[in-house]
Amino acid sequence: MIDTGTIAAIATPVGEGGIGVVRISGEDASAIAQRIFRKPNGRSIDLASTDSHTLHYGNIVDGNDVIDDVLLAWMKGPHTYTREDTVEISCHGGPLPLRETLRVALAAGARPAERGEFTLRAFLHGRLDLAQAEAVLNVIGAQTPESLRLAVNDLAGELSQRLAPASTALVKLLAYLDASADFPDDEIETSDIDDGLQQAEAALAAVIAGANSGMLYRDGATIALVGRPNVGKSSLLNALLRSDRSIVTPIAGTTRDVIRESMNLGGIAATLLDTAGIVETEDPVEQIGVERSRQALATAALVALVVDGSVAPTPDDLEIGQVLANRPPDQRAPVVIVINKHDLAQVSQEELTVLLPDIPIAHVSAGTGDGISDVEAVFHGVLRAGAGVQPSLVNARQRSALDRAYAHVTDAMAAHASGVPQDLLATSVRAALHAVGEVTGENVDEAVLLEIFSTFCIGK
Repeated sequence: MIDTGTIAAIATPVGEGGIGVVRISGEDASAIAQRIFRKPNGRSIDLASTDSHTLHYGNIVDGNDVIDDVLLAWMKGPHTYTREDTVEISCHGGPLPLRETLRVALAAGARPAERGEFTLRAFLHGRLDLAQAEAVLNVIGAQTPESLRLAVNDLAGELSQRLAPASTALVKLLAYLDASADFPDDEIETSDIDDGLQQAEAALAAVIAGANSGMLYRDGATIALVGRPNVGKSSLLNALLRSDRSIVTPIAGTTRDVIRESMNLGGIAATLLDTAGIVETEDPVEQIGVERSRQALATAALVALVVDGSVAPTPDDLEIGQVLANRPPDQRAPVVIVINKHDLAQVSQEELTVLLPDIPIAHVSAGTGDGISDVEAVFHGVLRAGAGVQPSLVNARQRSALDRAYAHVTDAMAAHASGVPQDLLATSVRAALHAVGEVTGENVDEAVLLEIFSTFCIGK
């Protein structure tokens, strides 16, 4: 059973900083705050008779001892994050003032908050639906401005709004089908069933397409820079990062391990892998680097084959191209050919492009940076190919529920087309509606709720 007592926790990361916040929420929040807070004149404060959403300067005390001078924010429910009476105490941002303030709050009657318990209460009290509550984690974990924008949209209810047409269609259809079971002489029109199922299918398909698109912004993408030694992979990495991260020398084989660096690629949190040149070698250390490069190739979301445009494709270039062309189906990440050293006289790369037909090509001079924006645009376009819908940052639990909802709807469509009686269609429609409710929170049991919110940090 979910405990409804008054809870307290440190709501900011523990460490040295300007300020830190201790949050208290529950019906006894004001009484607990009054026991540990004193005005500068030493008097306590009667929060129950104080206007809501007000700020008060004073001290946190433990008996006669002053722990810290603080600002206390008093917010009366239901106009708070949890919809409960809430006190937030802004302390000096060291670990000890925060821990001591929390200690006296617990001694005054609060209990320690569990992970995500403040947001759980916001959900239980109707402040957020479950999709909005889970979006909080995406806001906290956003790695780019674009992923933050998408997370904030879902926090505002966009995912639930996009699911609403499916829910509405399924509820209406289920009501009709249940009525048909009760009054078999009054079966609804076949066209009405078709319309309801088609509306639900279209809405769910759009949300799932958005989830596919949103995976890029939620999880990021790994881009492997591959090629033979000394074609400019490290120079390309440095140019993309606008920083000299990777060592660049005229000596082939300078990079002996996979170097990982992050960048914002048009709103996508991209991880660049500067790999060792994929080439046969007798050097045992270099062999390890080559093997790691092959592993990176197998797991990347995008492979950039870097070649030297000032020379014709070498046997090593063609061998790597052959490796890419012959990858197993589960390792077929899209490929971009990056023709480097574009500032030099160019030689045809036709042998390579014949081996890898219909592959996007980008030209760049990694050493000077000329053309780097074009490379970024090609990378971004390939990663976003086929993802023209509005992205949603859907997690694995939500995606599973959406897939099940869609499967139940398509099962119902197939059953209806084959002439299954209307009353039997209700089973699939009801299952689809239940799965949609797993996303928005109408159909989630307590154990699942506790599991979901256990992934949050304490204090949120």
